[in-house]
Amino acid sequence: MSDLLFDTAGLSSIETDAFDATYQALRQRHHIEVPGYIDFQLEQFEALNHHRAVNIRDTYAIKNPCGDSYLLFIDTHTEHTPVKGRKTYFTEYQPWALAYLKRDFGRVFIRTETIIDKIREIIFPIELDFKEDKPFSDRFYVLTDDKHKTEQAMVQQFRDAMMAIKETDFVVEIFEHTLIIGNRKPISPENALYLADFVARLAELKC
Repeated sequence: MSDLLFDTAGLSSIETDAFDATYQALRQRHHIEVPGYIDFQLEQFEALNHHRAVNIRDTYAIKNPCGDSYLLFIDTHTEHTPVKGRKTYFTEYQPWALAYLKRDFGRVFIRTETIIDKIREIIFPIELDFKEDKPFSDRFYVLTDDKHKTEQAMVQQFRDAMMAIKETDFVVEIFEHTLIIGNRKPISPENALYLADFVARLAELKC
């Protein structure tokens, strides 16, 4: 086991191994550093606010001359109340990635076209299609609260970065200049690296 640069409190040996393998894979792929405290204001994102609580366990800055992006190890605390039975609580550990964007997107929610969340249609009332980019619009369902602002911000380079993601099991949410991406899967090298790769590509767009 390598020197551990993450919080092991409450982790089983299997989870500790998964955290360490993910950290090592991230370090091999990217130049990363452990930053000081940063308030990412995750409470402003609808993708995470259905949990009872969300805590950031570890933060890794992905260094880039154009600007840093971040991979977060978070724990989510969720309660489940069955129709009959006692309320139960459970904790999951997930990787999420975050990037700061050059343009103001407004509020945007993106996921693959096959999944439509009716609740979020109330919060993000306008579906956005790009007639000049049919492959993107065919693949992604984009909801926004400001069609004009999002159209101006979601330039071709951003859409190309989205299309470069091969996986389909993820959500992207943007609040003005801040983007998060996650897939709600457990922490593992495979789950974390494609999230980290995406936000690292977005950092390049700031140059």
